[in-house]
Amino acid sequence: MDKNLLRATVEECIAGTDIFIVDIRIEAGNRVVVELDSPEGLDIDTCAAITRKIESVFDRDAEDYELEVGSAGLTAPFKVRGQYQKNLGNEVEVLTRDGQKFSGVLTELHPDEDVFTVEVPVKVKKADSKRPVIEMQPRTLAFADCKYVKYLINFK
Repeated sequence: MDKNLLRATVEECIAGTDIFIVDIRIEAGNRVVVELDSPEGLDIDTCAAITRKIESVFDRDAEDYELEVGSAGLTAPFKVRGQYQKNLGNEVEVLTRDGQKFSGVLTELHPDEDVFTVEVPVKVKKADSKRPVIEMQPRTLAFADCKYVKYLINFK
């Protein structure tokens, strides 16, 4: 299966919408996985329409394949800029390449670079207080400095 033609087919289907491609993989056994997302989320009808379009371009009789079209998982690590944009204002979990793991609110996505800012809670000792207080402080990171960033489901 031609991955470039597959990508072009999907891009044609989502042109003019707010849907974006998260990942396209062709795995062992000719298993084709197309992950999409949008700021509003995806519904099953949209995924079915994209599936039908792909199946009309790639003949199953000529090439046997298994096709899965769906949205990126809610707790899956972010792979593309659109996922960061979608989650502005949401709580995220970050694991940096040097092993630091923390959570905070994704507050900014820098427009010209692959850099984002997370407001993280930090204990600060005040001179006039016996106990430390928690303050939210910005922490700016590059995408490349993170092993993963993902939406954090909080049941509080």
